[in-house]
Amino acid sequence: MLIVSISVTVSIGPANVSLRDVYGIIGQHLGFGTSTAGRLADGIVWQLRLPRALLAALCGAGLALCGAMLQSLLRNPLADPFVLGVSSGASTGAVAVAVLGVGAGTLTLSSGAFLGAVLSFALMLALAYVAGGTPDRVILAGVACTQLFSALTSLIVLWSANAEQTRGVLFWLLGSLSGATWSDVAIATTVFGVGALVCLWYATTLDAFAFGPEAAAALGVAVGRTRIVLLLVTAVVTAALVSAAGAIGFVGLVLPHVARFLVGPRHTRLLPVTVLMGAVFMVWADTLARSAFGAREVPVGVVTALLGVPAFAILLARRRKQLA
Repeated sequence: MLIVSISVTVSIGPANVSLRDVYGIIGQHLGFGTSTAGRLADGIVWQLRLPRALLAALCGAGLALCGAMLQSLLRNPLADPFVLGVSSGASTGAVAVAVLGVGAGTLTLSSGAFLGAVLSFALMLALAYVAGGTPDRVILAGVACTQLFSALTSLIVLWSANAEQTRGVLFWLLGSLSGATWSDVAIATTVFGVGALVCLWYATTLDAFAFGPEAAAALGVAVGRTRIVLLLVTAVVTAALVSAAGAIGFVGLVLPHVARFLVGPRHTRLLPVTVLMGAVFMVWADTLARSAFGAREVPVGVVTALLGVPAFAILLARRRKQLA
């Protein structure tokens, strides 16, 4: 489904490209035969649409994976990748570079966002440690950091940005894949790949967390070390993806619940299904964002919210019927 989704969505756009030409162009660049498509179609597919579709798939997969990990690790069904304050920190870092010119000549928007995300996560860890380090304290520290860096972002935009900068910043804050490049795909692939392997390695350990930290410790799990490692992994993956695509909400919140509804709570099945569902969902959400509204592109975060909220409401209604 993921392969078909990427192939079909790459052919969709103002300049229609047939599926045959899409496969021919990709095959030619990979060294399998030659394509009969022209240079214009080749540029559209290989330089614009394919890296964007692949980055969308990586962002969806990574955010959904991090959401599933945090919901299990913190034992909170409302946890998502942004509960750690990473997204708001990335927003502040990006705005500081774009509006204030911090690190001019050395920092790009993405690198500024990544540094801001790391700073926010470090502050969250410090606050959570001072408060006791329990899961509920981690969430409260994340909420505090989110509010702090959101306020700093708003202050910078209102104080220093002009109308054009404000529009560009707001578009990025809501999530945008319009500037996707092959270098972005390479970085996201590396970070997500390493993070996914670590998460899958701890899949059975996360099953023990479902019974609480005391029960997990009784089963031989190093609760503190495992929690720190997985929080670091989810924070780094989220920071890398947010720095490349902006803050895209609801993917990490909704998709893990849908996956649990389909395959159950065992993480050896839950994590791979969540990854694939997140990737497919984000590929189609980005396609709607860039093509469903004519020549005007909307932020992909708007589309994920419009699709995610009704899906989450339906899921909650079905869960209520099951409990009844």
